[in-house]
Amino acid sequence: MLYLIMTKIVKRVLMIVIYLCMIQLTGFAQFNDTVSHYISFSGTGNLNRTTPGGTTYLLNNAVKFQIDKKKISLNSMASHIYGKNPAAKTNDDLLAIMNLDVLKGIQKFYYWALTSFEKSYSLKVDSRFQAGVGVGYSFVNKDNANLEVSDGFLYETSNLAVTDKLGRTSYRTVRNSLRLKYRFIIKEIFRFDGLHFYQPSLSDGDDYILKLNTSFSVKLYKWLSFTTGFNYNRQNITSTENLLITYGLSLEKYF
Repeated sequence: MLYLIMTKIVKRVLMIVIYLCMIQLTGFAQFNDTVSHYISFSGTGNLNRTTPGGTTYLLNNAVKFQIDKKKISLNSMASHIYGKNPAAKTNDDLLAIMNLDVLKGIQKFYYWALTSFEKSYSLKVDSRFQAGVGVGYSFVNKDNANLEVSDGFLYETSNLAVTDKLGRTSYRTVRNSLRLKYRFIIKEIFRFDGLHFYQPSLSDGDDYILKLNTSFSVKLYKWLSFTTGFNYNRQNITSTENLLITYGLSLEKYF
């Protein structure tokens, strides 16, 4: 009963938020609101070659695109991780996310809507779709510092490559999604970024998703940086997890 109620609430609120955001997007021009765009690409990974033994490698490519206005911002990201060792493939993981924030640029308390698609060889996920809404609070929101916490509800449908602890290969659920996000820039050269999620199912406390993503960058040029990343993901219902430590280059452009 709780699952059905929460599913209906999430779907209806999501449609309302999307509708209101579309009105905002189409109506902003009349207020001469300035628009800023941001795009970035990062190519990171690691490589280990031994003789005898063979080659082990991991490649992590990600693209981000962001549109910011005074009252609304749209953020999107797509990443692909591929890894292989001499014995087998270890990673073939795809993640795409689109996130909408409302009133974040003018007040500390804001609203958000999110939709995402995930396919993960390492976590044994054939497909996962999430969509939901929630609220957030910005403790700090400046050009060189950002710290915010958000919470909300996500409707999820998942298809698994293996059976979970309940013997299922597909299921639907509603999750609570708690997010911590931060960014700190020191002297316009050093940059710390973090994005962490904890997503327990409302119907089963043993079914949770944990995502920890942290990166550190050193600017080499105004659009080029050297980047290292730490990523940890766990899907508890199937007892699968991955830990990735990568390094490489990232490019970014504001326009």
